[in-house]
Amino acid sequence: MTRPMRIIPVLDLKGGIVVHARRGRRDEYAPLRSPLVEGSEPLAVARALCRAARSKTLYVADLDSITRRHPTDEATLKALAAVAEPWVDAGADTPERAAALARARVARNVIGTESIGPRWQTDRESGPPKPPLVLSVDLREGELISPDPELAGRGPAGAVPLARALNVRELLVIDLARVGSGAGPPLDAVAELASALPGVAIYAGGGVRGDADLHALEEAGATGALVATALHEGRITP
Repeated sequence: MTRPMRIIPVLDLKGGIVVHARRGRRDEYAPLRSPLVEGSEPLAVARALCRAARSKTLYVADLDSITRRHPTDEATLKALAAVAEPWVDAGADTPERAAALARARVARNVIGTESIGPRWQTDRESGPPKPPLVLSVDLREGELISPDPELAGRGPAGAVPLARALNVRELLVIDLARVGSGAGPPLDAVAELASALPGVAIYAGGGVRGDADLHALEEAGATGALVATALHEGRITP
């Protein structure tokens, strides 16, 4: 008997509120409007999403921190940690930024390929203890996003050596062009990474529409899915 697909709800933070992510066009993200909850206050949305997904884990993208517009929102992340175990992508590519996540009691430091420069793997080793690392394979229409020319523009498998070097046990694969689009999840990327990295738990995000997509992701080798829009719209009921 196979393990049921794990659903991790997604919270995108921008300007202190939750926004509705669509196709990675971050400057166009609008405040969340959802039948699950009134308003876009992070704690209220987190509670509603975790209740809808029956999840004790929450994926949080601190978009202001990822894009370097603001420091990590430690206060909000610490409050969210009282609701669920947060896996947080805040572009924490320096020891100082990783330490901010530790102070906020974050469960996982998600570092995306979009934040990884050529020297990051070496620089990250210094500093105090940090949350366990999860690598996010960030794609746009199937191609890696990264400031590192060795990664940028390659297919998903281009991130395999990095995942092995970091010895990650959990890996996310997110195609930003699919986020909020209803276009379906990145099945080919999941299958490619699952084949190359046996033993690594792979979670897919972007475009998940409903239960059929969850079954397809499971067949492709995913352990779980990152979901936002389909939960808000009631198309997934765990």
